[in-house]
Amino acid sequence: MGSTEEKVDLDSDEEIPFSLSNSANGKIRPMNVETSRIASPRHVSHPWALTLRKINHITALRSIYVVLVKAKINVLLPFGPLAILLHYLTGKQGWVFLFSLVGITPLAERLGYATEQLAFFTGPTVGGLLNATFGNATEMIISIYALKNGMIRVVQQSLLGSVLSNMLLVLGCAFFCGGIVHRQKDQEFNKATALVNSGLLLMAVMGLLFPAVLHFTHTELHSGKSELALSRFSSCIMLVAYASYLFFQLRSHRSLYDSIDQEQGVNNEDSDEDEEAEITMWEAIGWLAILTLWISILSGYLVDAIQGASDTLNMPMAFISVILLPIVGNAAEHASAIMFAMKDKLDITLGVAIGSSTQISMFVIPFCVVVGWFMGQRMDLNFQLFETATLFITVLVVAFMLQEGTSNYFKGLMLILCYLIVAASFFVHVDPTNDDDK
Repeated sequence: MGSTEEKVDLDSDEEIPFSLSNSANGKIRPMNVETSRIASPRHVSHPWALTLRKINHITALRSIYVVLVKAKINVLLPFGPLAILLHYLTGKQGWVFLFSLVGITPLAERLGYATEQLAFFTGPTVGGLLNATFGNATEMIISIYALKNGMIRVVQQSLLGSVLSNMLLVLGCAFFCGGIVHRQKDQEFNKATALVNSGLLLMAVMGLLFPAVLHFTHTELHSGKSELALSRFSSCIMLVAYASYLFFQLRSHRSLYDSIDQEQGVNNEDSDEDEEAEITMWEAIGWLAILTLWISILSGYLVDAIQGASDTLNMPMAFISVILLPIVGNAAEHASAIMFAMKDKLDITLGVAIGSSTQISMFVIPFCVVVGWFMGQRMDLNFQLFETATLFITVLVVAFMLQEGTSNYFKGLMLILCYLIVAASFFVHVDPTNDDDK
């Protein structure tokens, strides 16, 4: 069936077209001189099948290497399993807390990396939203576990601390590092989008302020009930506002965010690193699922060890909840924001840092109130006066920093110093209520 003619063609030194239109069975054969010595076509297909299996095996190994081995921060990954072992072998809550805290840090950073890889296939605007969403997955998982255990103050303070950390520490470090790298000029960003986020953050402050004022002025219509009812109503309104914001950003006023797409397109021409993804879209989705599951497992041990760690380390619960937990949860945003700022992509930096703060304030916090409602937990928006005042001042400071549409290293330094003041304040702050009081 034409095998002699095929052998002659393969033995010749002439270049053979890839289509091989004169092939008897229509199969493409490898371009190798050794093929002329193979008598049966079935022996030709076997090396191809073996090669494909090897390629798939190598691709899977390469994906594991890129995600779990390549980054230097992955040296901290063993702390997660060690925390679980310590929990069952020693029961020392202080060490379990510290090891869980360290173990979650690389997972949060790798979660951000997988989200960035997925953003190559979704575009920068949707990618920034995904980065903020999965970047906040750690905080949401920790909050759900704490809420299930009735640790309402831990939920409130950790979410508040995440907002403060994103707005002061993450954005401050990004402005500072970007300003140092590009110290010959002021970096610019889209002022209009920054003002939209500032407005949403002020709305979040309003939602948190009124229940606190209602409680501390003792002006509730029904004592102990009006504050909770107002919090649940305001949470539903805030969720509607955030959904409207997503529609505004992704559909009706997408042109307002086009500069982000254009900026990334221009900068990618000068950057070899951003030209292509290191893993495929489905690999990125798979790693997002795996990392989220592992974070949820470690979060359970972390939450269980918080009270014991506070007693063992002689550290206030407020400081642990507001400062330590958010620093771990914001590892992904921290790394992404600094990287984009150093590449002079400040619109994406703001989308990660301020966008994440907006999402926590307008979505995660009211979502936890609604979830607590269904769980039978009295989760409300009364974050106490000290915490609410801290958030209010922080939003004002950041809003003033963003109003000019430019940044430099000095603005970044001021934001970092403001965060140090906040951290010191919570270190000496005594929480006036206990979990049982809420």
